[in-house]
Amino acid sequence: MAKKQFKSESKRLLELMINSIYTHKEIFLRELISNASDAIDKLCYLSLTDDKVGLTRDDFRIDIYVDREKRTLTVADNGIGMSLEELDKNLGVIARSGSLQFKQEMEKKEDLDIIGQFGVGFYSAFMVASKVVVVSRKYGEEGANMWVSEGVDGYTITPCEKETVGTEITLTLKPDEEGEDYSTFLNEYTLRSLIKKYSDYIRWPIYMDVTKTRQVESGEKDEKGNPKLVWEDYTEREVVNSRVPIWQRTKSEATDEECAAFYKEKFHDMEDPVAVIRVSAEGAVSYKALLFIPKTAPYDFYTRDYKAGLELYSSGVLIMERCEDLLPEHFRFVKGVVDSQDLSLNISREMLQHDRQLKVIAQNLEKRVRSELKKMQENDPEKYRGFIKNFGLQLKFGIVNSFGVSRDTLADLLMFYSCKNEKLITLHEYVVAMPDSQKYIYYACGEDIEHIAKLPQAEAVREKGYDILFLTDEIDEFVMKTLVRYEEKEFRSVTSDDLGLVSEEEKKAAEEAQEKNQALLGFVKETLGDKIVAAKISQTLRHHPVCLTTQGPVSLEMERFYQSRSKNGELLPMFKAQRVLELNPEHPVFEALKNAYETDKSAAEERVKMLYDLSLLLAGMSPEDPAAFAERVSNLMAQPKQG
Repeated sequence: MAKKQFKSESKRLLELMINSIYTHKEIFLRELISNASDAIDKLCYLSLTDDKVGLTRDDFRIDIYVDREKRTLTVADNGIGMSLEELDKNLGVIARSGSLQFKQEMEKKEDLDIIGQFGVGFYSAFMVASKVVVVSRKYGEEGANMWVSEGVDGYTITPCEKETVGTEITLTLKPDEEGEDYSTFLNEYTLRSLIKKYSDYIRWPIYMDVTKTRQVESGEKDEKGNPKLVWEDYTEREVVNSRVPIWQRTKSEATDEECAAFYKEKFHDMEDPVAVIRVSAEGAVSYKALLFIPKTAPYDFYTRDYKAGLELYSSGVLIMERCEDLLPEHFRFVKGVVDSQDLSLNISREMLQHDRQLKVIAQNLEKRVRSELKKMQENDPEKYRGFIKNFGLQLKFGIVNSFGVSRDTLADLLMFYSCKNEKLITLHEYVVAMPDSQKYIYYACGEDIEHIAKLPQAEAVREKGYDILFLTDEIDEFVMKTLVRYEEKEFRSVTSDDLGLVSEEEKKAAEEAQEKNQALLGFVKETLGDKIVAAKISQTLRHHPVCLTTQGPVSLEMERFYQSRSKNGELLPMFKAQRVLELNPEHPVFEALKNAYETDKSAAEERVKMLYDLSLLLAGMSPEDPAAFAERVSNLMAQPKQG
């Protein structure tokens, strides 16, 4: 029979198929198995109304055969098969899908899940094969036909013999070349791995020869006269796919323990997840999901190397190993699978067309994850504190990275260390415990809890009996600035120049002290120059002589953060905190400074510089000139004792 040519447009499309559409050559096996599954689906559907089919659901199967000597790989099914006309139309005209046509004809009668719809997946075989042979016998017909092609040059169709209905597709693999190991697709381990990866949940059993070992008698006997046993390899044909995925089973059919075992095997974790989330949604978008919240964060979780995203399936066929769009960034720690037949796939089925269906699924999953976390927070606080220690930082990133858009979703989930309770508490717990007289939610930032507890700025807050949230993550200050308030209570750092704690009488006394010592405070500002924006009498210091507070939006912690990420050590003015040096007028040091100012300006300057360095140390920062600071301390210690 004369060779037929592909339609001109089909010829060009075939070239694209081979070279451009698919990113991974291994996809061809997924496509051929999916086509085989579609063919079985069609015949199974017809068997419901046609007794002549003679097959039950248990009879349908897909077979994989390998011939390493001939370098052939065969995918066979006992599905509906193709007639001569269908072979010519479906395989001779690329992008003509028999599955799509069948689905369109039948969808008005009954829901039918057909994986293939573009009519291009078959041609992915040419990415790995130099020759493709299709032998098919249509249900209801006596004869069979053979379709043969070696690629873009065209194809032939000739009559042939085939005992049973169905289709066999045989690929002759290309010779290996530099950088391309086509022989790997003849390897048993490779084939099983690809089936496990892409087609594990195809509803029909996939059979192939599996190598096993067993002990047999060698024909010899040992010293005691017993037969000697030796190990031998043998092959056995068996089902290599799981068929029914665990997420398709009800809770009674798949317990949490079974789901946990699935999680550990699937996602290579040694520990059980802290939560299992099952989702089954029907409606405009139907899908099932099985999600897991890990117990601990992977070692690379907070690095750029970590790969987030859920596994995405369409009718049991893996579409994407990591679909990042199914969950927001702040829930990137969640692992799991989503399966839907309502997704709009692109032509290669390797990626999604970003449409309404995907967005609906993503929105619903976000709500479910948040709901599960809230339930854990309320019902098992200790377990939730463990979760926060591992993934609380990610929730904080979510608030900052979204510029506050996600605050309503995430604020209730946050936990911070409470000075009073000496443990992690929620913002709601903090607000509920606030006395009526307290205006703000107070917080303090630092490297660790021990250091924060000693901050002089916190003295006045603690004397009032108010709780303080101790924040130890670099991002915490940004979180508070982004949140602004919670349950109508504004956040206020203890390093703020206005803590809202002093009475009118105390304000008046401080103002009078400020006015009385204006000359001295001006001297302090002049001595320190642009290191501070102002020197003032403190309204809050009780026992310490001095402290640093800030004006404006940038705090000391934020400045430290920007400094640590500056390339040359120089910060733009917008990233610098406006520092205020606060002095305690009731402390003996203030009186000593005052005396020095009146009697010895040079000595007063040294004391001002020392007090500034001291304020830096109390704030958890290093003196700008440690050597100069050490010299001032030494000189002070060397001074003779007065009186």
